[in-house]
Amino acid sequence: MQIAYRARDITEAHIVAGLLEANGIDAYVGGHYLQGALGEIGVAGFSNVHVEDGDYARARVLVREYESSHAHDSEPARDDTPDRYARWFLLALVVTVWLLIQFN
Repeated sequence: MQIAYRARDITEAHIVAGLLEANGIDAYVGGHYLQGALGEIGVAGFSNVHVEDGDYARARVLVREYESSHAHDSEPARDDTPDRYARWFLLALVVTVWLLIQFN
């Protein structure tokens, strides 16, 4: 078996493995059971997608297509909704504490 793709994390490895399997290539995700032990282990290079030697060339073509279609996704979209709610909550908390101090 050869490594067809080195994923950033275990989730991405499973996505690529699913892509390969949907195209008739048997894929195995290595490092799957190490995820819980070390957290974000993909950074350490343990989340890899393996394929049989005979399927390697076809798998690499599919992986390149996946990488090129997701090249703009290297930075996750910023969704600051939780941040916005946290700021409003903290503001409301500060105002409430201030009012309690002023009127007691």
